[in-house]
Amino acid sequence: MTYTDRRHAGRALADLLGHLRARDPLILGLPRGGVPVAFEVAQALRAPLDVIVVRKLGTPGHPELAMGAIGEGGVRVLNTDILRRGHISDAQLSREEEHEHAVLDERAARFRGGREPLDLHGRTVVIVDDGAATGSTARAACLVARARHAEHIAVAVPVASPEAARSLGEVADEVVCPHTPRDFYAVGQFYDDFAQTADDEVITLLKQAREAASPVVDREVAVQAGPVELAGHLVLPPHPEGIVLFAHGSGSSRHSPRNHQVARALNGAGLGTLLFDLLTRREEHDRSHVFDIPLLAGRLADTTGWLAGEPDVRGLPVGYFGASTGAAAALIAAAEPGSPARAVVSRGGRPDLAMQALPQVQAPTLLIVGGADLPVLDLNEQALARLRCEKHLAVVPGATHLFEEPGALEEVCDLASAWFAEHLR
Repeated sequence: MTYTDRRHAGRALADLLGHLRARDPLILGLPRGGVPVAFEVAQALRAPLDVIVVRKLGTPGHPELAMGAIGEGGVRVLNTDILRRGHISDAQLSREEEHEHAVLDERAARFRGGREPLDLHGRTVVIVDDGAATGSTARAACLVARARHAEHIAVAVPVASPEAARSLGEVADEVVCPHTPRDFYAVGQFYDDFAQTADDEVITLLKQAREAASPVVDREVAVQAGPVELAGHLVLPPHPEGIVLFAHGSGSSRHSPRNHQVARALNGAGLGTLLFDLLTRREEHDRSHVFDIPLLAGRLADTTGWLAGEPDVRGLPVGYFGASTGAAAALIAAAEPGSPARAVVSRGGRPDLAMQALPQVQAPTLLIVGGADLPVLDLNEQALARLRCEKHLAVVPGATHLFEEPGALEEVCDLASAWFAEHLR
């Protein structure tokens, strides 16, 4: 298998990374050659792109053979086998490190144009290179990402030696590499065009990726819902294929970190989102409003009508994402004759509070419940039996009501993104 060039390799690699789209990933290209590959991955996954600057420590007399690598934040990885076989002295190693540190600092500043690196804390990152011979550079990149508190690290390369692929599996949570040929002797043998990538090309691709990943719309809005004005946050990615309205429950607001995480995943999947408060600040102080499902459903329907008049979203398919009591509101609003809702997702919801309306819901409905949230699971099973539309109950093993367990909310993001992608496009 050979690739025409790095961009071609990136497009082929992106086809294998679709499962990460719902995790709202950040793509990190290893400059310089890894950036054209990473650019295509970022475009396909609708994800932000940055560089992760790591420098190979070339062996004296054989600069293409890495005796180690260094990265931002003082990370250092050495290949002790090559150091031993090459009889590399401490002085030779120190000279190479000093030189490469200077290059690393200069290139990080030049590539980013003075901008701060993307925040990796708690995020899924995909480290991309054009190939891996020894894997030492990508290993260093993994350690840099780990030091910057990335939660899940995937390494993606179009081709690698079998030894490098095994080595990367020791430091990454996931390695995606379609080709690990036994006759590997250099990355370039698998490319028709393996010309060196220029710094200017890296800078241009990073700029294009920033422009492509930036939301077309990202603003606070005031929603007129009947006699009251509700605060909301509207985000539209480039060329959205639908929009999802979030109905919060049990007093939660548009600032809910859980719903923000789901919203980011939906934005990454090419869907717009509107997070808004179903109650005004004054109304929030009266707990009876939280369980006034007809009131909440009416507000959701009014907001859907308001949104239809916004030029940015006019004509987009509409979905509802409801949590707790907000899920009941979403289902009642979807059950109204002529409702524009094309899909509904409930996270830890109380669909039982909309029991009488459930047979009238026509929009395909996904109920997501934690496996350890037994009372709510029972209520969702009862509600599922009442629904007459396309429906599915997804149980996240071991998750409790707020999906706070490791990986639980990420699974919610995956399930919701797939459901809306199927039914809104």
